[in-house]
Amino acid sequence: MTGTRWSEPPLGRRRGPELERAILDAALEQLSTVGWNALTMEGVATAARTGKAALYRRWPSKAALVAEVLRAGLPPLDRIPDTGSIRDDLFGLCARMCEVMRSRAGVALRAVLHECDHDHADRFRGVIWNGLHEPAQAVIRTLVRRGIERGEVRPDADTPFLVDVIPAMLMYRAKMYGSEWDDQDIAQLVDGVMVPMLRA
Repeated sequence: MTGTRWSEPPLGRRRGPELERAILDAALEQLSTVGWNALTMEGVATAARTGKAALYRRWPSKAALVAEVLRAGLPPLDRIPDTGSIRDDLFGLCARMCEVMRSRAGVALRAVLHECDHDHADRFRGVIWNGLHEPAQAVIRTLVRRGIERGEVRPDADTPFLVDVIPAMLMYRAKMYGSEWDDQDIAQLVDGVMVPMLRA
C-alpha cells in the first residue's frame, strides 16, 4: 500500500543484549534445522519475533550473523585439570574438544563448512581457528610444560608442530571423513601418536 511503512513486530521490553540473544538463538536453531544454504535473515527474524531491520542494524549480512552465532555458541575449552599424567591430561583435552564439536554450535559449524562456498568458508575457518584450534594449542602447551616439569616429557617437546598435532588430527578426520571421535579413537591418538612423540 502506497505510503505505508513496514514496521517490526512489537518486541515488548526486549532491547539490547536480550534481543541480540534471541536473534542469535534463533539463528543457531535455524542453522541446526535448515542449514546454511536455506537460512535467511527473514527466517531468523521471524523465529526471533522481530524484524529484519533489527538484524541488519547489527550484522550487515547472513555470513556476518552466522559467524557471530558460531563464535558466541561454541563452548569454551576451559582449563584441563592436572591429573599428574601427560597421557591423562591429553586424553581429557581431546575429550573436551570433541564435546565442543558435538555441541549444537559445533555441529552447525561443521555443517556450514560443508555447505558454503570458498569465500564464506574462509570466514568460518577463522571461527574454528579462534574458537577451538588456537585455544587448544595454548592448552596443549600448558599440558606439555607440566609434563616437562614433572620429568615425564622431554625438555624440547614444546614445539609448534607438536602442539598442532591434536587439533589438526581432530579437525582433519572430522572434515575429511565425518568422523565422530569416541574414547577408543582418542586413546589411540594419545597413546599411539602423542605420548611416544613427547617421550622420545
